[in-house]
Amino acid sequence: MVMTMMMNKDLLQFIAIAMLLVFAVVNTACVRSPLRVAKKEDPYAPVNPEPIDVRPKYNGAIYQEGMTVGMFDNRTAKRIGDILTIELEESATTGAQSSTSANKENSVEMQSPTIAGETVTNKDGKEVLNNRIDGGRDFSGSGDTSQSHNLTGKISVTVAQVLPNKYLVIRGQKMLNLNQANEFIRISGIVRPEDIRPDNTVLSHRIANAHIMYGDSGTLSSANSMGPLGKFFNSKNYPY
Repeated sequence: MVMTMMMNKDLLQFIAIAMLLVFAVVNTACVRSPLRVAKKEDPYAPVNPEPIDVRPKYNGAIYQEGMTVGMFDNRTAKRIGDILTIELEESATTGAQSSTSANKENSVEMQSPTIAGETVTNKDGKEVLNNRIDGGRDFSGSGDTSQSHNLTGKISVTVAQVLPNKYLVIRGQKMLNLNQANEFIRISGIVRPEDIRPDNTVLSHRIANAHIMYGDSGTLSSANSMGPLGKFFNSKNYPY
């Protein structure tokens, strides 16, 4: 009997350790570092400029066709691989409120029938065929949410593509390692050349189809993140 209890105790300890290892592996697999994702897929990698073939014509001109700088050109981004500075000025406030209620009641009453002029009763004189059924349901729910954000700063990106209408497809990212946290800013979109200011900067709200992402990973981010079990119990898949 004692040996059986010891074996059961060892088995329980083994199961507990195995479950902890499984949860640790799942948690590690679910938490993906943005830095690793960027290195693997690298959708915001800088774009190298295209080679320029300048063939001198020996016509005595200082500026030849195909040169990167013309006599009247400015230094703003216009070609693949050129650098453009984005000034981030993003702010937004959202809010939503909802309330739902539903109530339904049912009642069914059956009078006691008479047989041969007499009602059916038991030995105590109670009518056994007199029935009443009541039913009802009630539901109420409410929700309230609000969110606001403000993002300011600067980030330099590269021109990845020049469209036929001379619009510039830009993309880029900035990585910061500060106080045990890896912070990143990523941005992509389409810029009109006329929206680029003389100092080679453009405001973020002038970017079309803008995708702006800001996040971090590290000790502080993990402390503010919910674990897989917590996410399950707070998700719509939890049946209760």
